[in-house]
Amino acid sequence: MKEGWEYKRIDEITIVITDGDWIESKHQSDDGFRLIQTGNIGRGIFKAKDDKPHFISETTFKDLSCTEIFEGDCLISRLPDPVGRSCLIPNTGNRMITAVDCTILRFKKEIIPSFFVYYTQSIRYSKEIEGNVTGATRKRISRKNLEKIQVPIPPLSEQQHIVEELDLLSSIIEKKKAQLNELDNLAQSLFYEMFGDPITNEKGWIIRKLADISKEKLSYGSGASAIPYDGKMRYIRITDINDSGELNENIVSPNSFDEKYLLNDGDILFARSGATVGKTYYHKERYGKCIYAGYLIRLIPNADIVLPSYVFGYTKTQYYIEFVKRAQNAVAQPNINAKQYGNLDICIPPLSLQNQYEDKVKNIEHQKELIKQSIKEVEMLFNSRMDYYFN
Repeated sequence: MKEGWEYKRIDEITIVITDGDWIESKHQSDDGFRLIQTGNIGRGIFKAKDDKPHFISETTFKDLSCTEIFEGDCLISRLPDPVGRSCLIPNTGNRMITAVDCTILRFKKEIIPSFFVYYTQSIRYSKEIEGNVTGATRKRISRKNLEKIQVPIPPLSEQQHIVEELDLLSSIIEKKKAQLNELDNLAQSLFYEMFGDPITNEKGWIIRKLADISKEKLSYGSGASAIPYDGKMRYIRITDINDSGELNENIVSPNSFDEKYLLNDGDILFARSGATVGKTYYHKERYGKCIYAGYLIRLIPNADIVLPSYVFGYTKTQYYIEFVKRAQNAVAQPNINAKQYGNLDICIPPLSLQNQYEDKVKNIEHQKELIKQSIKEVEMLFNSRMDYYFN
């Protein structure tokens, strides 16, 4: 323990520690008190999810004797994984309550709330949470077990110094991530500027079906199971592709390999099932040897007609987004099969113009890679400081 620090249980540093309310779907309404749920709690951040907020009426609030939460309150998610993550509640513009699987914390003056939230992102905290969870298939922590988790308490002046340092590093990371979003928006604006809106096709490009611009029949991926990464072959699943169409860092390998699923530089993958149906990925050689999983569909662009960068850019347009909405079959879960994808209309500009677009996109991608590397460096510094203070 660092000099001048002490450890106290969570229930010893709070003036309020209580769970949220049991709210069922029948209790919800179109407006009133906003319901904050476990899905709104990230690791140290509040996830707004303003596109699908949930509410209860004032009458229901009174009938159920709900507990109101306020800006600055700390919420801890007691499930699902990662159990124990926390965030501070911002001003959402609404009066608020929270769900029963969230624990509400209000602190005594001896601890700065944001200091506590940073501590909950530490390895030490995660290990202590892990030692107190229950459940074989779905882990959770009871409030009683949560209350006894130990928290380091340095002097307030030192807490403030730590918070300011970590806030600075966090803000640098967020600004750089915002720059990535701006570059993505620039690429999309560039597409519309050069090729027009596919919805109206005001430039009068030839229209062809997606199936007609593929060198081979659109094909489904492998049914292999995922195993820990073997250093040789990466297995790309729907969950490995983020919303920007890039691969995340959760690298796995297939337990079996068939060469027909091996990806080529320039292949485009389409997600065919689940909540992210329609999501696309543009494979590049630098990712190494990869095969793709069964819930993805592969398009091999015919380079005599289209360039992969153009096809990928096309899947970011509003026209494509509307196609996905129309095409998916909501039976058990959203789904678009290869035949449906093959029927997508795609505008075909001259290859010379596509080449100009690709050159500009490559420059944007280069800038993105530089920013990503910079983010990694700042994240390494952030993690180093977290280790120094908390682990």
